[in-house]
Order: sequence, then structure tokens, then C-alpha cells
Amino acid sequence: MAFVTGRLGRPLRSSLLQVVQLHLSRTMGASQEDFENAMNQVKLLKKDPGNEVKLKLYALYKQATEGPCSIPKPGVFDFVNKAKWDAWNALGSLPKETARQNYVDLVSSLSSPSESSSHVEPGTDQKTPGSEDVVVTSEDGITKIMFNRPAQKNAITTQMYREIILALEAASKDNSTITVITGNGDYYSSGNDLTNFTKIPPGGIEEVAKSGAVLLREFVDCFIDFPKPLIAVVNGPAVGIPVTLLGLFDAVYASDRATFHTPFSHLGQTAEGCSSYTFPKIMGPAKATEMLIFGKKLTAREACAQGLVTEVFPESTFQKEVWARLKAYAKLPPNAMKISKELIRSNEKEKLHAINAEECTILQGRWLSDECMNAIVNFLSRKAKL
Repeated sequence: MAFVTGRLGRPLRSSLLQVVQLHLSRTMGASQEDFENAMNQVKLLKKDPGNEVKLKLYALYKQATEGPCSIPKPGVFDFVNKAKWDAWNALGSLPKETARQNYVDLVSSLSSPSESSSHVEPGTDQKTPGSEDVVVTSEDGITKIMFNRPAQKNAITTQMYREIILALEAASKDNSTITVITGNGDYYSSGNDLTNFTKIPPGGIEEVAKSGAVLLREFVDCFIDFPKPLIAVVNGPAVGIPVTLLGLFDAVYASDRATFHTPFSHLGQTAEGCSSYTFPKIMGPAKATEMLIFGKKLTAREACAQGLVTEVFPESTFQKEVWARLKAYAKLPPNAMKISKELIRSNEKEKLHAINAEECTILQGRWLSDECMNAIVNFLSRKAKL
């Protein structure tokens, strides 16, 4: 599970009035009352703004109330406090007044309505009860499982892993003919949300690594065992496990603006999702090495040329063309497709389960290594300075 998440861009202020108000606020500076109101607004945010933004808020708050960072640097294995310290320290000698204003501006941007360029097809989606980040719908013989955190580039939380497992188990037994996984917004998915590994339980990092490995193994096993045609509709960039899992799908359709990136070595980690086996088989050992070891990012057309993607469509017609094709597939005899998939996949199921177990065991050890820990700390520090 690669420790990767997409950047959270600051919404653009489009109206002239907002531009004027921003200029005046920067000229006059935010009042203490504005600052206190902003702190209260943070508590009322309906959606988690993501770990990067929370680090920025923390740093600006400390700078605005205490001035430049003056506390000792935490130890390298204290992930959370180390990331906080780096974020605060990166502000240098920024004046308190400026930090206070920046804090107010950032909170204001989070409270503004954001727009997403998502296309919702087919039909009208209704969220699964109790779920906000994974939307499951069933229509026209298609069960669609959609990553639904567009503001966070569809970064995957621990809870989303569990919800997707449940969604796949339900889809395997429902009346649909095929199952589709896609993303809402500009990204397919930017990989793991950083917060998955910054909440340290009483058992420490060892407990995080162990439980993470167990969850990852269960998650990938669901893809290995899924009995119906499983199709990925890759609407935008994909990073980490959303990429490595593609070798377990039956078809992968991508927009020409999609990219595919597995930067495991950069984070002191190793392959997952059975990609240590499926990628060399699909694209050959040399090309698989470029992706899984050297972290080469592929364009959609490169991924198609190497066999990872089935077909690439222009972004302008992507949703229309793909969903029209999927609706046609969904009209085919379902039992015949299930039996054919079983014939194609059955000989490798046992091997894939063994590979998944081995990858998870190795990753558990990597997550506890100094090399991996240092790489993650450096990654968090770079993100905090953006």
C-alpha cells in the first residue's frame, strides 16, 4: 500500500468581489476575531481536508500564536510529531500577522464550495448507507464501485479498503452481469491516504504494520477471487495500489489523460497487488522493472502498448464511449461469462493467493525498516513544505 496521495489544490476565487476582499484583507491583516472564527470553522468542516492541509493548518496556527518553531526536533520514528515539526519549522521567520492571515485564507478556501469535473454514468448514483467515500450503484446489469474523494484525488483510507471489500463481496452475489471500478473527479486514485499510517495505536508501529498487512492481503484476495467480469474505468491518474491491482482485472479502459505510477522504491517499499507476478507476465520483466523498481510513470498509451491497459479513449468522449460499450457487455449471458472467466483464471488462483501472501509479508517487514521509515518521513516533510 504505497504511502502516496494527491496534492490538494487551493480553489480559485472567481468573482471580482472575492479578489477585492482578499486584497483588502492582506493589506489590513486578519483580526484576532477573524482568526478565532477561522479556528471554529475548522471544527465544522464536513469533510476531512486531508493530511497535507491539516499539517499546513497546524503549522500556521503555531506560527500565528507562538512565532517561529523553537521546540526540539522529534525523533525520526515519531512520524506524526516529526511531520508537524517539519511543517512548522518550514515557515521560518514568517511574521505572526502573516501566518494568522494565511490561516484565515486557507480555512476560507476549505469552506468554499468546490467543483468537480466528474461524469456520473450510468444513471443516478445513490450512496451506500453509511458510506461517503465509496459509492456503489447497480443499473443496466452493471454494479459500479466508485472512489468518491475527488478533493483528495480519491486517496484511499483504511475504511475505504473495508468498504470496497464489502462492495466486492456483495457484487459477486448480486444480479448484475459485470462490475466496474472507477473514480469520481480528475483522478482515478492517488493511492493511500497518508492518515492510514500516522494514527499510531497503543501497539505502536508494529501493530500498524501487522494490521495493514492483514487488511491488504484480504483486500487483494477479493480481486483474485471475484467471479464476474471486473473492469477498471481509469478516468485519470492512478498511483500505487490502484495501478498494481490492474493485473487482476479482466479489462482496463483508460482516458488518454490517465497516467500509471508505482513509486515503491522511492518510499522504501516493494510491489503489492500480485504485481510482482502479473506485471512481468503482462509486459515482460524489463518493462515491469522500470515500473515496479525504478518507478517509471507511464502514459495511458504507453500502458496500452505494454498490455496493462486494454484500450485508450480520448478524454472528450471517454465516458460516453466506455459506458456504451459496458452496457452492451452487460447484456451478454452472465453465466457464460462467469464460466469463461473461471476457465481463464482458475489455473492461477492458487499461485496468485500465494504471491499475495508473500508480498504482504515482505511489505510488513519493509514498513518496519529504517529505510522505509526515513523515506516516509522525508515524503511527509516535502509535502508539508508545498
